[in-house]
Amino acid sequence: MTNIHRDPAEDRPEPEDCLEKEVLVIGCGNVMIGDDGLGPAFIKHLSERGGLPAHVGILDAGTGVRAVLFGMVLAEKKPRRLIVVDAVDMGRSPGEVFEIDLAEVPALKADDFSMHQLPTSNMLRELRDQCGVDVRVVAVQVSELPTELKGGLSAPVAASMDRVAAIVERYY
Repeated sequence: MTNIHRDPAEDRPEPEDCLEKEVLVIGCGNVMIGDDGLGPAFIKHLSERGGLPAHVGILDAGTGVRAVLFGMVLAEKKPRRLIVVDAVDMGRSPGEVFEIDLAEVPALKADDFSMHQLPTSNMLRELRDQCGVDVRVVAVQVSELPTELKGGLSAPVAASMDRVAAIVERYY
């Protein structure tokens, strides 16, 4: 009997398996909030392109990135490098791709659980400073966020995939 209500998360690799990789790329975001779904869409893009080096793991963390990072902080084995891909609203041009230095995240926003404020920044800093993980954040400026649940990326954000990949691949 076919289970037509299969959980899409079943296709995702287990976070513990990804921790065995030297480099881990995590995409985070909510696919039901327009451009916020950039991270998961990027992981799908990388997966479909194929050709990832054996030492690189990819993980669609969806909206559960905090749990993944918390587990990583506590794990005995950690990747040498962590690359987080996320959509943000920092007042730039829609679809603009850039890196964010963790030091640039305002302290007052470091743990906000509002969209596009890097709510995981304290855990990312702990991974970098206390655990010796090289942490990189690659961001794409959102174009717009829907006021109602709506999947799919805006044209400028969807067009950013290859530019995001070029930055991410530099860190393999």
